[in-house]
Amino acid sequence: MIFTIARKELKSLFASPMGWVILAILQAVFGIYYSQGVDQYFQTMSGLMRPEERVGVTEFVGKHVYSIASFVMLFAVPLLSMRLISEERRQQTLPFLFSAPLSLTEIVLGKFFGLVTFLTIMIVIMTTMISTLNVWADLDFGYIFANALGLWLLVTSFSALGLYMSSLTQQPIVAGIISFVALFALLILDHFFAGDPTGIVTYLSLMRHFEPFSRGLLDTSDFAYFLLFITTFLTLTVRRLDADRLRG
Repeated sequence: MIFTIARKELKSLFASPMGWVILAILQAVFGIYYSQGVDQYFQTMSGLMRPEERVGVTEFVGKHVYSIASFVMLFAVPLLSMRLISEERRQQTLPFLFSAPLSLTEIVLGKFFGLVTFLTIMIVIMTTMISTLNVWADLDFGYIFANALGLWLLVTSFSALGLYMSSLTQQPIVAGIISFVALFALLILDHFFAGDPTGIVTYLSLMRHFEPFSRGLLDTSDFAYFLLFITTFLTLTVRRLDADRLRG
């Protein structure tokens, strides 16, 4: 049943104008930054005479694209997630969903995986675009994989939080705004609390755990953070819907 709900949500995203507009805008942005990255690579590397000053095309272009991707997803995910549950509440179809032979966990996971699949398609297209550099250069596919994985974990975390915010209100716009503000705050925590001697607050920053992936590094502690973040907000969403069902 999780697959059925996920497929329904994925179809609804591709059936909506917003889904296609966001997909088109994001791919256009990624394409522009990809082209700019390639041009800047040749301009920069041609001016460096010493070999030790040069960097690989994978790192130069990949960092250019994946860094902007992590930023624009901050806007895209709240727009895509804001209707997942709030629209059901606004149209008063949530009681019908509760009466279906589905557990709340199946409902939440189905909607979550539908959105994540849509975002995964974006990341796959972008990563494929970067991989075309292999036609004329030797690429570090390990670096590309680490960045793609890090970006996927980041947007999956965005989706979990966005889904929870969508469960709190019947107004999609309100859910989208709250999601954006919350995600933005979690991204920049390490900048505002850089002087925290305990490091507890900065550890909660999403960007702090994405940065190692952006350098091509895989760390189990970062995996654990993202998995815990995702699990926490999915659990909170299930609890929220359970409270709604009990209230009738």
